[in-house]
Amino acid sequence: MSFRQSHLLGIEHLAPDEIVTLLDLAAEYAALNRSDRKHGDALDGLTQINMFFENSTRTQASFELAGKRLGADVMNMSMQASSIKKGETLIDTALSLNAMHPDLLVVRHPQSGAVDLLAQKVNCAVLNAGDGRHEHPTQALLDALTIRNAKGRLHRLSIAICGDIAHSRVARSNILLLGKMENRVRLVAPPTLLPAGIENFGVEVFHDMKAGLEDVDVVMMLRLQKERMDGGFIPSEREYYHRYGLDAEKLAHAKDDAIVMHPGPMNRGVEIDGTLADDINRSVIQDQVEMGVAVRMAAMDLLARNLRERRKEAAA
Repeated sequence: MSFRQSHLLGIEHLAPDEIVTLLDLAAEYAALNRSDRKHGDALDGLTQINMFFENSTRTQASFELAGKRLGADVMNMSMQASSIKKGETLIDTALSLNAMHPDLLVVRHPQSGAVDLLAQKVNCAVLNAGDGRHEHPTQALLDALTIRNAKGRLHRLSIAICGDIAHSRVARSNILLLGKMENRVRLVAPPTLLPAGIENFGVEVFHDMKAGLEDVDVVMMLRLQKERMDGGFIPSEREYYHRYGLDAEKLAHAKDDAIVMHPGPMNRGVEIDGTLADDINRSVIQDQVEMGVAVRMAAMDLLARNLRERRKEAAA
């Protein structure tokens, strides 16, 4: 299997063949998760520490479940009650954890680049569970697996990513991954919710929802990240839903078999119509959650293989 990484810090570092390797293994784990036994031994004897400096439901739960299903000893650190709150630096926390000899460190942090910094200070494999506005690689990978399952392929599709692009690490990781896999990516958002320099990302930009969704295969909605906003990015939620919220009328401009995605948590009636989010014929939102566990199992499995190989070489 072709996967050469020591850490999973972002999609930016992955080659297309590594993405395919990870998704193929994740597909095997998805099948395992649907079976009666649900457990493997890829992480048997290893210790996984989850450090979430931001609140999380799906990501933290799926990383914990993924580790336990593969046999790891899993510890969830309560960062709200950690020494960080007493003034300890992130690096000192990392060095203290490193002294405990963990094998896998899963980190979510509000500052872009913080996870990369940690990876430079520890002797284990580090997985980025979201850092600021930078990247959220496992979310993009689970989205990719969901798309591949629904469409039978992950190349030469037309995919619209809609909403709060400016504040979204999910959007950035998906733009990178979908571009590497030769897809046509459209961004649909008001000018206030697009990042500077977006024209350098190799995407098409639309400010009109109906034009942006014309004949696309996939519609990926994003959450309005109000916690990262410090000004008037939108007139009101009601106006935003009228212009950029996904409903049946806007979706009618996409292909008849277009799928609807959302990384969660959803603001129903703001980013997406609740009925559409629950439409089993169009929505794959619950499939995304299911694929999240499988993708995180695959990512930790591959990183653990490389970690064991490096340790074996060092001991030789």
